[in-house]
Amino acid sequence: MALINLRKSIISSPVAFICNLILVYIMYAICRVAYLMENWTALSEGFDSLSWTEVVKGCLLFDTSAILYTNAVYAIMMLIPLHYKETDVWQNIAKWLYIIINSVCIIMNLADAVYFQYTGRRTTSSVFDEFTHESNLGSVFGVELAHHWYLVILGLLLIAGLFFLYVKPKGKLQFWDKKDYLSYYAIHILCFGLYIPITVCGMRGGATTAVRPITISNANQYVNKPVEAALVLNTPFSMIRTINKNVFADPKYFTREELDAIYSPVHIPADSIVAKKKNVVVLILESFGREYIGAYNKTLDGGRYKGYTPFVDSLMQHSATFEYTFCNGRKSVDGMPSILSSIPRFIEPFILTPASMNAVSGIAGELKKFGYYSAFFHGAENGSMGFEAFAKTSGYDDYFGRTEYDEDKRFNGEQDFDGMWAIWDEEFLQFYALKMNEMKQPFMTSVFTASSHHPYVVPDRYKDIYIDEPGDDNIMHKCIRYTDHALERFFQTAKEQPWYDNTIFVLTSDHTNMSSYPEYQTELGLVCSPIIFFDPSQEMTPGVYPSIAQHIDIMPTILNYLGYDKPYVAFGVDLFSTPSHETWMVGNNNGMYFYAKGDYVIFFSEESVMKGIYNFKKDWFLKNNLLGTTGNVEKNLETELKALIQSYMERMIEDKLVVK
Repeated sequence: MALINLRKSIISSPVAFICNLILVYIMYAICRVAYLMENWTALSEGFDSLSWTEVVKGCLLFDTSAILYTNAVYAIMMLIPLHYKETDVWQNIAKWLYIIINSVCIIMNLADAVYFQYTGRRTTSSVFDEFTHESNLGSVFGVELAHHWYLVILGLLLIAGLFFLYVKPKGKLQFWDKKDYLSYYAIHILCFGLYIPITVCGMRGGATTAVRPITISNANQYVNKPVEAALVLNTPFSMIRTINKNVFADPKYFTREELDAIYSPVHIPADSIVAKKKNVVVLILESFGREYIGAYNKTLDGGRYKGYTPFVDSLMQHSATFEYTFCNGRKSVDGMPSILSSIPRFIEPFILTPASMNAVSGIAGELKKFGYYSAFFHGAENGSMGFEAFAKTSGYDDYFGRTEYDEDKRFNGEQDFDGMWAIWDEEFLQFYALKMNEMKQPFMTSVFTASSHHPYVVPDRYKDIYIDEPGDDNIMHKCIRYTDHALERFFQTAKEQPWYDNTIFVLTSDHTNMSSYPEYQTELGLVCSPIIFFDPSQEMTPGVYPSIAQHIDIMPTILNYLGYDKPYVAFGVDLFSTPSHETWMVGNNNGMYFYAKGDYVIFFSEESVMKGIYNFKKDWFLKNNLLGTTGNVEKNLETELKALIQSYMERMIEDKLVVK
């Protein structure tokens, strides 16, 4: 009789499957440690107040969900009650499926460790829409691979570990007898039957009927601050949980009458308003965070901090700005809607949501009703980042990108291209200044610069001028210095043009970037962007106003300053007619809303749970949670934030972003 070698294989597939899943857990843990080390400064700030038992619990919860999702097909191949799976061919296919799927997950986790410095959060599925129109991603990835070679080596070692440490079922089916046949199927049916409910519970994040499938926002219950949620989460989970996610849901906190009494984004101009009809120039400076500007940071380094923007410092002496200035997102695609259309980023970037198909207005669209011509400028490939589409949607008459720059005989497009992203800032800002000479006044224009960005290089002619200073490991600084110089040249050219004196300039950044100071690595520090209004005629009183200002305030501030006389929708406020104690800011990071007003900032989860309240003016590092001790302050801020969220959600769902 032929040798029967079945008993060894009866339970080996389930055992091998469990061993291999444990291996994946180990790989995720190593990737998380790498993620933490790569972003140590930003993520380690609050370690002393974390409950590490809760952190580990959260890590296991989200890793379990991701691992079960991504290994679902592999699990079926290993556990399905079918004796044919014990063949070498079947098992080799299962092994390579396991290696490929989990290698992709390792790469996602390690790559996201680098991307965190730009977003302050785990990457979601919206990243695919964000970079849909980019043709240079190969170059970008190549540069980052070279800069982060140690993560590449770690990734290769982990993938090799998947291959060499993989446990393959032992034993081979050579002959069947009735007893072994029954034993094999009984055990595998039992294992497969147990696997299904365990997997469903693991994917959902719990077993009780009260548990809804966990999302990225659930990570906040295991940490103290939204930025720390990135440590608990993993990138595969963040990707999976945001695919085709409905980002807009009306929480119905208030009745219609209650909501309108608390907050409304509809601005109705006063009857006494006086029109000015000045030109408007909005300069959106790539990654030009507040940290880099000396005039904003007179107390850093014991008062010795100079910053990297001598021109912007000098301009601020003749400009209006504010004590606290914030952006409403962490990505470039967040900047355009918030700056130009007063739409904050909630949950996901507005441009990448279904609501981007709504009727949308903005500074350009409203001023068109006021007799203005408008144009948007961006020196990258036309269509890049979806800017051209949003510019058209929000009311701009024309768009000028790299295509139009290359066609202008006054410039050398090929020579002036930075080789990866866009036309160098210096040349493109000159193009911008001269093109405005061809426009009929009044006009409204915006430019989005590009050079202060990855791969952190400056034109060859400046390599010996704007250099990485000894002891300075922030490679952004030389790029900021170059862009500051390009701005200076822009204003030198603009000053000679006939439209200059009748123009109001707005300078801000789309978001922040790499930070060197802990003050800018806090929840609020990560969204500190400059907001500067400069009027050459000095009709706007220069100075530092004691207010909170944010991107979404720019549109209503400009429209009211110009004497715009029609109602419009803007989620922000006019900074010059709103008392400083009534100005506020709002944001959302990793499923947590934060809302600052007066002296306080609150943190409020998407599940409507108050997580904290801090006196940020005295406690910038948010060490002392005052939850439950501030009485009506906490209650009032929560009510205002709820009204803002509900109004935002209603208008997105019901297509009410313009006054009809």
